[in-house]
Amino acid sequence: MRIAGLHHVTAVAGDPQPILSFYARRVGLRLIKQTVNFDAPDVYHFYFGNAEAAPGSVLTFFPFLDVAPGRAGHGAVTVVRYGVPEGALARWMDRLADAAVDFDGPTERFGEQTISLVDPDGLRIELVGMAGLAAAPEAMHVPAEDAARRLHSVAIDLAEAGPTAALMTELFGYEVAGEEGGYVRLVAADGGFVELRAAPQEPRRRPGAGTVHHVAFRARDDAELAAWRAAVGARGLAVTPIKDRKYFRSIYFREPGGVLFEIATDAPGFAVDESPETLGTRLMLPEWLEEERPHIERRLPPIDLPPHA
Repeated sequence: MRIAGLHHVTAVAGDPQPILSFYARRVGLRLIKQTVNFDAPDVYHFYFGNAEAAPGSVLTFFPFLDVAPGRAGHGAVTVVRYGVPEGALARWMDRLADAAVDFDGPTERFGEQTISLVDPDGLRIELVGMAGLAAAPEAMHVPAEDAARRLHSVAIDLAEAGPTAALMTELFGYEVAGEEGGYVRLVAADGGFVELRAAPQEPRRRPGAGTVHHVAFRARDDAELAAWRAAVGARGLAVTPIKDRKYFRSIYFREPGGVLFEIATDAPGFAVDESPETLGTRLMLPEWLEEERPHIERRLPPIDLPPHA
């Protein structure tokens, strides 16, 4: 049994409107689900992804209006990277410059060209030119041939990288793909990456806006998720019961460096309660929260959705 790759990354944000505008209009992701935090339903939960809303392309946010800024540091995902077609980076730089969006680069990492920018809350996002990526079937705010297609990697800073690297290779089945700039790059079955760096000199992560809450990995189905739960527990890590997140089922645990990991199923997917064409266009609630809809809608701040979200 081997982890297929990344499923999604979830971050904490402040004001929801700048996040909606930035990721839809500037990064060109599709808003694929507008719902709430199932554990705190007076907070939105936005899901962004590629045109197909595929696992492995998804970045989600809990936007809290009154949250304080966080701080990246060890014990956290510090960079989220998206893969774009290899020839698209020059056009991305022109597009970002025309929109007065600051970015750094291009720089070369592990033989790939990368540009770096930060979102409205300070989360570091990078676009990586990946060979072999096909153009999107459609895209709303950027040309389809330039659209982000998948999560390329996450970078994780740790006080000590060895125990996390051991979990990733021995349990998850990641393989070492190289070392550069203090990072060890690990590759998954689907070709995506996780990069680990020992950074004890950095302060510990402080939760808040602009920080990653957790990173999720893919399980193909419920049977595999149950097997992963048993395997994580057998390694001596405290793991939650299987939770129903409507669009997937999942488990959570903290890896040895303190980062919250999730393993989530590919099915049933984001079209379980909306048609593929209308994903993200209205507030969706799980069945167990529907009777609270009027109360929930009164407490959520008003938002303007990107056109054709």
